[in-house]
Amino acid sequence: MPIILRLDVMLARRKVRSNVLARAIGITEANLSLLKSGKVKGMKFETLEAICAYLDCQPGDILEYAPDDTTDQLPDAGQDTLRRA
Repeated sequence: MPIILRLDVMLARRKVRSNVLARAIGITEANLSLLKSGKVKGMKFETLEAICAYLDCQPGDILEYAPDDTTDQLPDAGQDTLRRA
């Protein structure tokens, strides 16, 4: 997966324990652990917003894009692949 979560790094920088963050943003410690390990395929913007607000950081501080071999299989950038809400 080309998106890497660096949540563990930001938690260490802010000296915040996982269980404290989980409680503060209203998710389970198990779900936060899955986020930290990168074993999720998606995250609600609401959750990302809560994490960034609590840790006083930007999404780019915890998300990183690192293309891999599967990136070549994505549709052309010129195609409109987003669905509008």
